[in-house]
Amino acid sequence: MPTDCISFQSSGYFSKLMQDYLDQKPELKPLYNNFPILENFEKQIAEKSANFDHNNRKVLVDTLQKQYQNIEISDITKQNISLLALENTFTITTGHQLNLFSGPLYFLYKIISTINLTKELKSKYPSYNFVPVYWMATEDHDFEEINYFNFKGKKIRWNAESTGPVGRLSTEGLEDLFEVYSKELGSSTNANTLKKLFEDAYLKHKNLADATRYLANALFANYGLVIVEADDADLKRAFIPYAKEELENQTSFKAVQKSIEELSDYTVQVNPREINLFYIEDKLRERIIFENDKYWVNNTKISFSKDEIFKLLESNPEKFSPNVIMRPLYQEIILPNLCYIGGGGEIAYWLELKAFFETVNITFPILLVRNSVLLATEKQAKKADNLGLTWKDLFSKSENLVNKITHKLSPFPIDLTPQKEALEKQFAYLFELAEKTDKSFSGAVKAQEVKQKKGLENLEKRLLKAQKRKLADQLERVTDLQCELFPNNSLQERQANFSEFYLEKGDQLIPLLIQKLKPLEHNFDIIII
Repeated sequence: MPTDCISFQSSGYFSKLMQDYLDQKPELKPLYNNFPILENFEKQIAEKSANFDHNNRKVLVDTLQKQYQNIEISDITKQNISLLALENTFTITTGHQLNLFSGPLYFLYKIISTINLTKELKSKYPSYNFVPVYWMATEDHDFEEINYFNFKGKKIRWNAESTGPVGRLSTEGLEDLFEVYSKELGSSTNANTLKKLFEDAYLKHKNLADATRYLANALFANYGLVIVEADDADLKRAFIPYAKEELENQTSFKAVQKSIEELSDYTVQVNPREINLFYIEDKLRERIIFENDKYWVNNTKISFSKDEIFKLLESNPEKFSPNVIMRPLYQEIILPNLCYIGGGGEIAYWLELKAFFETVNITFPILLVRNSVLLATEKQAKKADNLGLTWKDLFSKSENLVNKITHKLSPFPIDLTPQKEALEKQFAYLFELAEKTDKSFSGAVKAQEVKQKKGLENLEKRLLKAQKRKLADQLERVTDLQCELFPNNSLQERQANFSEFYLEKGDQLIPLLIQKLKPLEHNFDIIII
């Protein structure tokens, strides 16, 4: 194949907002801080260092050591946790839901982007330390989004119920799902490795947060990944002043609404609530709303006066949970973070938040679109070559690809443009003639022009359709290949689970991705496995 990557902008899978952000359109500059190029991190380091409350480092390190006490960790992860106590240590962070068995492939790509960026930064700025962080979204409560993963086109679903924060959800009852998955895997060496990984993560840990921490650590411990569970009373103490400000003044709503106005030409990713906090217990996570001089927990009878809710916030900060608007702020308060790495949708909602960060005087991080990858086998790459397809062709919408290949394979031109041009000339002469005679003739000429142009267009469409039928076998091979690489007409990374490819590559899969992915190049990589 002629190339092993295409730009995000030309892939056809990124929104106009993301394309304009990557192109650094000047109208978006007020919505972000420093653009993600290597040289800009020096400025970001200076800003974060001057503005970060370094007292939070000890709490962070102590909390992480407590969270990691029951699992075996690598020396490099242990060292990275200790380094976080030093004022010359900074983090690069990605976040992700607690998808069952990691969910779609891009879980890996987010974390690998994060790991590889820390390596680049250490090489460029050796006097600083850079720690890759995976922020587990343990407080999310949308269980339906995470209770399954796809394996070879089949959905492996966890039939349980959850209404509270998913990180606290018991893993009891996953044995049946494990049996189903085990049968799908087969009995190869790599399949047995996957079975043990699933069993150790989900059948030997009591809740989804512990299971996900174990899984991510098992996959990435050798690269020093540090996993943060923010559903923690000690970490949330640093968040108390900002939660109080939110409850009292609804600061985020006002600031974010202003930013949304600046994004009027784009699709808005998230809309703020007047209060962007939840109240949480083990089986409850509901919005806090203010009505009739009281703070209410939505869909319950729980209510607080102003004094009562502020006292609860001071004594039990773990009962307050930031929503999608406030979570980024919480992250940047407790982490000495330089850059957030996320998908296009995540970066889109971060672009709504800079004014809010400025209002509460917290440094806004660099925003980096994570690596995207298409994994293809050598057989698939060879098939594409034999069909004369480029990777850009395969990224096209299915109908556009079929039309293009039909034109390419046809032994004669399907395009009737020469005939249309000849028709234009004929009618130009007739209109000249019409000007010299009665006006009624002009109307007749115009009607005939419309009729004949439409006739040619219909003939062109029917000719294309006829050639598609004649070339059906070749076109089927094209569409079959595209369906293999883009299941359900979607990106592979949003559909397939890593285990499909681990079966083939085993423990070579992650090192291969680590070797190939360059987070600051903003390309969609095609990797042959």
